[in-house]
Amino acid sequence: MKILVTDPIDDAGLDVLRDAGHEVETAYELEGEALLEAVSTAHGLIVRSGTEVTRGVLEAGENLVIVGRAGIGVDNIDIEAATDEGVIVANAPEGNVRAAAEHTVAMTFAAARSIPQAHARLKDGEWAKSEFLGTELNGKTLGIVGLGRVGQEVAKKLDALGMDLVAYDPYISEERADRLGAELVDLETCLERGDFLTIHTPLTPETEGLIGDAELERFGHGYLVNVGRGGIVDEDALAAKVEQGVVAGAALDVFREEPLPEDSPLLFVEDVIVTPHLGASTEAAQENVATSTAEQVVAALAEEPVANALNAPSIDESAFPRLEPYINIAETAGKIAAQVLDARIESIEVRYEGDIAEEDVEFVTASALKGVFEPLEWQVNAVNAPQIAEDRGVDVTESKSRQSEDFQSLISVTVSSGDDAITVDGTLFAGDDPRIVRIDDYRVDAIPHGKMVVTRNTDEPGVIGLIGTVMGAHGVNIAGMFNAREAHGGEALTVYNVDGEVPGEARQELEADERIIRVRYITLNG
Repeated sequence: MKILVTDPIDDAGLDVLRDAGHEVETAYELEGEALLEAVSTAHGLIVRSGTEVTRGVLEAGENLVIVGRAGIGVDNIDIEAATDEGVIVANAPEGNVRAAAEHTVAMTFAAARSIPQAHARLKDGEWAKSEFLGTELNGKTLGIVGLGRVGQEVAKKLDALGMDLVAYDPYISEERADRLGAELVDLETCLERGDFLTIHTPLTPETEGLIGDAELERFGHGYLVNVGRGGIVDEDALAAKVEQGVVAGAALDVFREEPLPEDSPLLFVEDVIVTPHLGASTEAAQENVATSTAEQVVAALAEEPVANALNAPSIDESAFPRLEPYINIAETAGKIAAQVLDARIESIEVRYEGDIAEEDVEFVTASALKGVFEPLEWQVNAVNAPQIAEDRGVDVTESKSRQSEDFQSLISVTVSSGDDAITVDGTLFAGDDPRIVRIDDYRVDAIPHGKMVVTRNTDEPGVIGLIGTVMGAHGVNIAGMFNAREAHGGEALTVYNVDGEVPGEARQELEADERIIRVRYITLNG
C-alpha cells in the first residue's frame, strides 16, 4: 500500500514502512491542491506539525486508513473529521519520555552549577572561577510536582544520584510512590522541603498558574526546573524572585508563549537558564517517535490493533453501533466522578447493568478510565488508560448484572480514595440522549455537557436562591438545574449546567456559608 509522508521523520521510521512491503512517498511542504492530489491515492499518511490535516484532506483521501502523527500533539489534525471518514488517528506519546526526563536532569545540573553562565563568562574572556560556587545534588531533597511518566523517570534518575524525593501528585497511589522511593506530600510541604523542584504536570485549568508568587516565596532559596508545560509557573513572578535572591535559580524549557517574547523578564535575569523547548530534541527520541508511528501505520494497514489510536475502538465492527453511545457515557461518568471526588484515586469500579452487560465492554471500561485520567495525563486515550491505571497503582474492577432496576442499560463508575468514594450513573434516553441519572444516592436527570457545578447542601429554604445569587454576582449564567435530596430536611445535591467558568472566588463564597457542604466545578467536552 502507499504511505505518504509529508513532514520529515527519522529514516528508521521509513525503513519500518519499507520493510513491511509498503510504497513510501516523501513529499515535504505540500499544501493546497498539491496535498489533496497526493493524498488521494494514499492508504496511510504520516505528518508532524507542519501539515494541516483538515476535513478536506481527509475527504480527498478516499483510500486513507490511518493518519500517524510523529509526535504527541494532534492539534493540526481534524480528529472529528477523521472519525467521520473512518480514518484512524494515532500519535506517539511515549517516544520522548526518556528525552524529557534526561533534559530535566541536565537542566537541574546546569542550574545547580551555573554551567551556562560560567561558559558565557569564559567565552567573553573572563576566568570567573571564584564567582561560581555550585550546589551538589547528593543529599539534597528533590520536590517533584506531577509523578506521571516523565516525573517517575526523573525520580528514578535523581534518586540514583543520592537525592531524597518528595512528590506532590493528588492522583497517584502511595504504593506507587513508595516503589519509586518518593514520599507523597501536599504542595506546600513539597515546596517547603524541596531544595530543587521539577515540574511534570499537564497544563489544565487546575494546574495553570499553580506555582505563583506565594508558592515561590514558600519554596525559598532553591532551584526550579520546568521541562513540562508552560503556564504552570508564573514567569514574571519567577524572574522577580530569582532576581531578588528569594529563589536561587531556575531552568526552563517551556513557556506560556512560544517562541519566548524578546521582552520576557526571564531573559534578563542571569540565574535563569532558558532553552527553546528542547525536551524531545534528541536523536533517540526522534527515532523512537518515527518508528512508533510507522509501526502503528503498519498495524492499521494489516487490520491489527493500533496501540495509540485516538479515535479507533478495538471492538468488533458489528457491535460498535450498539456500544458507541455508551463509550461516551462511560467517559463522561468517569470525568464527573473524578472531579467530584477531587482526591487521590486508589480504585475504580465500572459496573454494567441491563442489556449493556451482555456486550463485550472492554473498550467501554477503558473509556471510563480515560475520563477519570484525562485531566491528569498527556494524551490519554482508551488504549493507554488501563496502562496509566497500572502505572499509578490504581485498582480497576469491572462487574456486570443483567438485571437493571430502572433502566434498560446503566453504567456506573465509582472512584475511591480511602474511605471516600463517589459513584456516577449514566444511561441513554430515547436511544442516543445521554443522561447522568444518579450521583451517589441522589437521583438526578442531568445533561452531561460543557461546564457543570455540583453542590451538596442542607435541605432548607434559601440555599438554591443563595447559589443563584452568588453565581449571578460573578457573571455566571445557570443554563439548567437538577435537584435531589435524601429526605426532607436532610442533605440535598444539585447539578447546575452553567454557561461560563465559575471563578474560585464564587466557590469560596458559597463554601463559606454553613449550609453549603461541598462545591465542585466540573468541565466536560474539553
